[in-house]
Amino acid sequence: MDGNKCILQFRGVRPFLSDKFDISKHKRYRQLSDYDKKNAFDVEAYMKHQLKIRMKEEFDLYEVDGSEETAKGMPDPTDGSGREHRK
Repeated sequence: MDGNKCILQFRGVRPFLSDKFDISKHKRYRQLSDYDKKNAFDVEAYMKHQLKIRMKEEFDLYEVDGSEETAKGMPDPTDGSGREHRK
């Protein structure tokens, strides 16, 4: 097969031969890590991000452990219609 061709497979459609796209010709190519390594997405840094709360900011703190005992004591979040009711 020619190096400029590829086989594309999409669900519900038979595989077909197509020309490869040169990503360097895309209008947003400069935003890719192929253009500059500083554009790479750092998963580790993203996962380590923590919310910072200001000293005078009020907030509600909820502790959830996921056990069934905790769930039994919680109020029903629905209004009886089966839809969730929020304030």
